[in-house]
Amino acid sequence: MKLNVVSSATDSQIKSGTSTVHMVSPEAGQGRASANLSATRISQLQDLKTRIHRKMVDRLDLSNIDGLDKDTLRKQIRDVVVELCDEENALLNHQERERLIAEVMDETFGLGPLEVLLADPTISDILVNGPHQIYIERRGRLERTNVNFKDNTHLLHIIDKIVSKVGRRCDEVSPMVDARLQDGSRVNAIIPPLALDGPALSIRRFGSDPVRIADLLEYKSISQEMVDFLSSCVIAKLNIMIVGGTGSGKTTLLNNLSSFIPSTERIVTIEDAAELILQQPHVVRLETRPPNIEGKGQIAQRDLLRNCLRMRPDRIIVGEVRGSEALDMLQAMNTGHEGSMTTIHANSTRDALSRLETMVSMAGFDLPVSTVRQQFAAAVNVIVQASRLQGGRRRVMSISEVLGMEGDMVTMQEIFCYKQKGVNADGNAYGDFWAAGIRPTFLEHLESAGVGLSAEMFEPQALLSDE
Repeated sequence: MKLNVVSSATDSQIKSGTSTVHMVSPEAGQGRASANLSATRISQLQDLKTRIHRKMVDRLDLSNIDGLDKDTLRKQIRDVVVELCDEENALLNHQERERLIAEVMDETFGLGPLEVLLADPTISDILVNGPHQIYIERRGRLERTNVNFKDNTHLLHIIDKIVSKVGRRCDEVSPMVDARLQDGSRVNAIIPPLALDGPALSIRRFGSDPVRIADLLEYKSISQEMVDFLSSCVIAKLNIMIVGGTGSGKTTLLNNLSSFIPSTERIVTIEDAAELILQQPHVVRLETRPPNIEGKGQIAQRDLLRNCLRMRPDRIIVGEVRGSEALDMLQAMNTGHEGSMTTIHANSTRDALSRLETMVSMAGFDLPVSTVRQQFAAAVNVIVQASRLQGGRRRVMSISEVLGMEGDMVTMQEIFCYKQKGVNADGNAYGDFWAAGIRPTFLEHLESAGVGLSAEMFEPQALLSDE
């Protein structure tokens, strides 16, 4: 089937064709070299690309795109773009011509200026602060790129392209939105009037090749003894809570711990914006829904959590507890759904308990603090704390066992920890992983589950140094 060429296009199609030439540092792009062009030349290329994109939309019959496979469609559109470049009779060298063609293809099939950044696997975060200020994080450090959108309208078009694919919207009625890319990367967008300097877009990359346990061990984010201990806890169906700040690697760690769940079990995941990538065959993924334009139809995590209890789950995994669903999560852990896991934003294990108490109060029940703490002590067996240290290194800082209650206080004991020793010449924190010298009280439970651990691994000792 061949793509027809016609002579007209709708106004909306033409308006969506805004584009710009964008260039990044050699490290940020793959196969697209950066060029030191003057501002005048960049402006000329921007105008040229806008004209070519509009002419392309004007020339194509978009009604029969569904009948073409992706490779055929890309080839035919590329041929049209090449033809239009020739018709413009612009004085372009080979590098400018190829880049111009690639940029028009990015606008047509991808996310425009973001495509060159998304193609770089070393970039972990893309932070767009308006159309002309884009930062990336690479290896734990922020750096500014010279990637640009043409204007606010162009950036808003790309945001709409992202969120509409997952059934969400971002407009004046709903100026904030959480979404995801096809590879599972997390997206947050906020637009005027809330964002004063233009639309802001944040993309937390997961990539097509997510970080695995072997990678965490290679990066020295965790020691082998910690991995053996946590995998045994998962298999033995202990309830685990992962705590940490923004960018500390909570979701990555949760993803990896879930890989130890036996493939014979039924798993239900609940998330605000789906990020978890589980490897087991029997997984049901649930995602919240924002209200519609009339302010109705919202489905929150608490609603999904209540519903999933009727779905016969062996394990419940909540991507992040952040509201009134905390009470339902604790009750689920206490009522036969052992082996459940979740994450929570907090700077330490004690802070996590305080936050949990606050979130339970959001459920609308006037429960005494002691009752909430009893629920927590009975529900959670292991708390894992992850942190992002100076220089961007991510480390599992602590693994603690929840022992129970002493009076009105929840008692815990640290099994493994990371002790920072200093900062090296490159500005990166370094230190050692340690076994604290305390044996967990549930060792017999691990034995009965067939995943017993050697008592020697809990002897007080340095396990790994990341100097």
